[in-house]
Amino acid sequence: MLTKRIIPCLDVKNGRTVKGVNFLDLRDAGDPVELGATYANDMADELVFLDITATLEKRKTLVDLVDRVSAVVNIPFTVGGGIATVEDVSALLNAGADKVTINSSAVKDPVLIDRLAKEFGSQCIVVAVDTKYLGQEDIVHTHGGSQPTEVRTLNWVKEIESRGAGEIMLTSMDHDGTKQGFANKLTAKVSEMVNIPVIASGGGGKKEHFKSVFEEGKADAALAASIFHFNEIPIIELKQYLSEKGITTRL
Repeated sequence: MLTKRIIPCLDVKNGRTVKGVNFLDLRDAGDPVELGATYANDMADELVFLDITATLEKRKTLVDLVDRVSAVVNIPFTVGGGIATVEDVSALLNAGADKVTINSSAVKDPVLIDRLAKEFGSQCIVVAVDTKYLGQEDIVHTHGGSQPTEVRTLNWVKEIESRGAGEIMLTSMDHDGTKQGFANKLTAKVSEMVNIPVIASGGGGKKEHFKSVFEEGKADAALAASIFHFNEIPIIELKQYLSEKGITTRL
């Protein structure tokens, strides 16, 4: 089995890390710079930083905050929120990001994926998919999960791969923040449909949930927020548990 990755996610609003349930009822979870440094020291494999209101507020990601976070981490660092142009990506990579994640802008203009992959390489481009089950189908949502689209999730992930993205970050809005487990069936469907890595997001609350998303969901990486921010499950403890269950992680 290939090495699986554990990725803390920092959802940032007004310069602070926040966390909610089903994308709503946000509460403060700390300083993103301090949390980033802690995770880098605590054996996280990567870090994801999402400026969650950048698109809604029609502004760019906070480049200065990216610069401060990147200064204290020594692990791969992915940044998203309000990214819509080649210039946006260039600014974030220059500020210290290793990868960027796009969502709303890619749904609006799918050719953006092609342009960014060509300009910076597929390894830099992660496409985030916020999905919710509506009317018997999984439907893509944009603008921080606030706007449903007519795009079907399973069709979209195939297009994302075909346009040159290097990874897919799949967030189940139905599971987000619930701590009741990841959307394993959907994650497995997506993982089987594409040949690029799939990061599962939304619902991690117990160590067993991570085991199941790797085994049943066939995910390449698992992303979580509040259980790490509030130290409910230390990352090293989670990795040791997974190792005992035969799932390989970086220790």
